[in-house]
Amino acid sequence: MIGRSPPEPVQVVKERRDRALDALVRGVPYISFLGIEFDRRGDELTALLPFKGAHIGNPDLPALHGGATASFLEVTAIIGLGWSILWEEIESGAVDPATISPERLPKLPKTIDLTVDYLRTGLPRDAYARARVNRSGRRYASVHVEAWQDNRARPFAQATGHFLMPSRG
Repeated sequence: MIGRSPPEPVQVVKERRDRALDALVRGVPYISFLGIEFDRRGDELTALLPFKGAHIGNPDLPALHGGATASFLEVTAIIGLGWSILWEEIESGAVDPATISPERLPKLPKTIDLTVDYLRTGLPRDAYARARVNRSGRRYASVHVEAWQDNRARPFAQATGHFLMPSRG
């Protein structure tokens, strides 16, 4: 077709998306403090909390600390929500991929409340989590997060959070 540019190579698109996610994650220093990592497959993110002895709250069991678990869920929700916003802006062309850095990213949502359900003991091993945005409007968003370890069908914790969306512009 005349006048139509060829699609970008897949590797260029992947690198642009990975660079955006990396900038988003680096914009929250607490993520590196906890050691949380994110794996991206298309627009879906999976958070990973690698096991560290510092995450143990009860050494007699041993069990993950409830605060570490809640922080993991909240971070996953915020990054998942921030990623959904950034994804739309990158794909629509509203954000120039060449300018993506932690300093030039859109502001992240602020937590209004977070309710955590501890379903079973978090064992001393890696944990994974995924966030699902239930609603995202101009002013408010609702996100549900599930965390599991060995079997995704058996979550050890889940959370529902409500977030104040940053003003755009």
